[in-house]
Amino acid sequence: MHEENPIVFVVDDDRSIRESLSNLIRSAGFNVQTFASAQAFLTSRRPDAPSCLVLDVQLPGLSGLDLQQELAKVQCQIPIIFLTGHGDIPMTVRAMKAGAIEFLTKPCRDDDLLHAVEQAIHRSRQQAPGRHPPAAKPPDAPGELRGDSSDSAIVGHSAALRRVLKAVETVAPTDATVLLSGETGTGKEVIARAIYRLSRRGANPFVKLNCAAIPPGLLESELFGHEKGAFTSAVAPRIGRFELAHRGTMFLDEIGDLPLELQPKLLRVLEERAFERLGSTRTLHTDARLIAATNADLAQMVAQKQFRSDLYYRLNVFPIVIPPLRERRGDIPLLVRYFVQKYARRMNKRIETIPPTAMSALTDYHWPGNVRELEHFIERAVILSHSPELQVPPAEFTPPTPSAPAVAHEAPHAVTLRETERAHIQRTLDETHWVIGGPAGAAERLGLKRTTLQALVRRLGIDRPRPSQHLGTCQNVGSPSSSLASQSSSWEEE
Repeated sequence: MHEENPIVFVVDDDRSIRESLSNLIRSAGFNVQTFASAQAFLTSRRPDAPSCLVLDVQLPGLSGLDLQQELAKVQCQIPIIFLTGHGDIPMTVRAMKAGAIEFLTKPCRDDDLLHAVEQAIHRSRQQAPGRHPPAAKPPDAPGELRGDSSDSAIVGHSAALRRVLKAVETVAPTDATVLLSGETGTGKEVIARAIYRLSRRGANPFVKLNCAAIPPGLLESELFGHEKGAFTSAVAPRIGRFELAHRGTMFLDEIGDLPLELQPKLLRVLEERAFERLGSTRTLHTDARLIAATNADLAQMVAQKQFRSDLYYRLNVFPIVIPPLRERRGDIPLLVRYFVQKYARRMNKRIETIPPTAMSALTDYHWPGNVRELEHFIERAVILSHSPELQVPPAEFTPPTPSAPAVAHEAPHAVTLRETERAHIQRTLDETHWVIGGPAGAAERLGLKRTTLQALVRRLGIDRPRPSQHLGTCQNVGSPSSSLASQSSSWEEE
């Protein structure tokens, strides 16, 4: 068995979809083999390697579900990811009960599909003869906790992040409800997936739902499902997310946006593991672990009667606060390098160096959008790079929120990366009293060659302070003009 060469089989009768899926999966580093029908796949020769099957449900002749049954008859244990354009049909349950890894509705998000493929490859390796699944634990490599998907890595070694990872390791083996809180873009879903992977439910479904992304009138159906005829457009039964998450993990993002009228029903699921589909009186049960996330202050919402206190206390069994990126600046260089490698690999580019001045500016920036904003910025930088050196785009950043109210009718000023770089170099020069070279000089602090720093100072238009600014109370000793001339000569010629 050659673990270094996992292969993904794609079966879909639509040629454009086959090509699109093939390009996406290859961009993540996997080998791909495509088929236009289930019969073609059954008659093909398949290598003995970790693999998975991305399978369309609606196929001419033998359907996707029929192919799943045929593979089960011959005890072929290849993990299956189902794709369908009909997300509200009862075959979802049939597929999941038969052992499908994931059931995705077209068009699906690239990250969702790649995560499912990674999970399937992981399961394929565990099912290999003579192998035992390894115990879940953080990797030995410092600064990174990598999950089943390249998009699920937790990168960093700051004290703030280590506290979060310690909490993850503590709560993951239990079935306790977890409440993740933090600003938008801090990586709450990544932490939720880490808890899921390290739990005993890691081989079962991970089902997610963003409460803010679903209209309130449809949210109950999404959560609990509905029967045919439950409302005007209910032309077929629909399986709810809690039913799909049975024995797995249910991740509810933006839980603060859950309507008040649905909160008692969620509370009942947490306390009794019971619910009813819309239009049905039959009580169903689910053994799903709940992880909830929010960027809102739920305690304040409770005080303002915008969130039920009993539900809040039931959700808040094990709270984890995800720190904003500005509180873990030491992780920014690691994140930058990680995202550069990720997108360079995905775009088949070779990027070997990141300019030190760019790294300093990225580290100094406050990143109001947190890790998500940094990732998107680096993705754009990789797209624009056409050499082994990362080309940082001259994009405008959102300035920090001012502590005092802005002057009326005054247009806000966007801080550019050039201005951030200029301010950082200016501050370093002032702190070193404009000493450029040497072990304590500005060039050493900035990680630059002396000549490079001198060129940057000229290009950015950074002016050396006048004698009265630089010499302070010592300006009367000797000749100010001669002192300035000698110092100016020193920093230019060092």
